[in-house]
Amino acid sequence: MNYIISKLVGYLRLMRPANIVTAVADILAGIAISGFLGSEVANYLDHLLPVACMCLATIGLYGGGVVFNDIMDAELDEVERPERPIPSGVISLTQAIVLGSYLLLVGILAAFTVGRITGFLALGIAACALIYDKWGKHQSWGPVNMGLCRGLNLLMGISIVIPALEKYWWIGCIPVLYIAAVTAISRGEVHGGNTRTLRITAVCYALVYGTILTLAAINGHLIAALPFVILFAVMINLPLYKAIKDPSGPNIGKAVKGGIIALVAMNAAWVAAFSTLPHALLVLILLPVSLLISKAFAVT
Repeated sequence: MNYIISKLVGYLRLMRPANIVTAVADILAGIAISGFLGSEVANYLDHLLPVACMCLATIGLYGGGVVFNDIMDAELDEVERPERPIPSGVISLTQAIVLGSYLLLVGILAAFTVGRITGFLALGIAACALIYDKWGKHQSWGPVNMGLCRGLNLLMGISIVIPALEKYWWIGCIPVLYIAAVTAISRGEVHGGNTRTLRITAVCYALVYGTILTLAAINGHLIAALPFVILFAVMINLPLYKAIKDPSGPNIGKAVKGGIIALVAMNAAWVAAFSTLPHALLVLILLPVSLLISKAFAVT
C-alpha cells in the first residue's frame, strides 16, 4: 500500500497539480471572452460538454508538458533538485515518459472532440511545450516559447465560439507577455536573479492588468472587474517587490510562485471584464484550491 501511495504522489508531483488548476482557469477565461457563457446554449447541460472536454484537454496538455520538462531535466535535477520524483527514484524515466505521452494524447484528443480548430490549437500547445522542454528553456527565446503555451491555451478556450476567436485572437498575446516575464525571472530560482530583469517584469505586469482594465471599461464592466484586477496586481507585485529588493534564489522562487498562482485571479479578471460577476467568482474559487494544493506540491 505504501508503495502504491508513493507512486501516486510521485506522479502527481510530476504533473504540478497546483499549476494545472491555473490552466483550467485559462480555459474558463477564454470561454467567457468568447461569449459562450452568455449564450442560450450555456443554459443546457448537454452544451456544457465542450467546456468539460476543454478542461480535460488543458489538464492533459499542461500535465504532459510539465512531466516532459522533468524528463528532459532528469540529469540536471540529479545535481540541482535531487528531491524531484525522477532523480529520487520514486518514478522511473520510462514511467514518466509513458505518463507524459498519455497525458498529451488525452489532451489533444479531448480538444478535437470540441472542434477542428480547437484540436489544432491543442497540437500547437503540445508542440510549444515540448520545444520548450527540450530547447527553449536554454535559449534567450525560451520565455516567449513558454508564453506561447499559455497564450494558445487561452485561445483554445475562446475557440469554443469560432467568430469570437477571429475577433479576439490578439488577446492571446497578453498571457504570452505575462508568462514570458514570469519565465524570465524563474531562471534565477536556483542561483538568484538580477534587478534589471525583475524591473522589466514589473513593467510587463502593468501592461497586462492595464489591458484588462481597458477592455473592461470598453465592455462597461470596469467596476465589476476592478476588484479582481487589484487582487491580481497585489498577488504578483508584493513578492516581485521583495525580489527586487533582494534578488536571492528563495525570493525569486516566491515571485515565480506568486506569478503562477495569480493566474487564477487574472483569469477571473478576464471573466469579469467580459462576462458576469457570478461567473468571475466561480473562476476565483479555483484560487484557494490552487493555493491549498500548492502547500503539498511544488509550483514552478
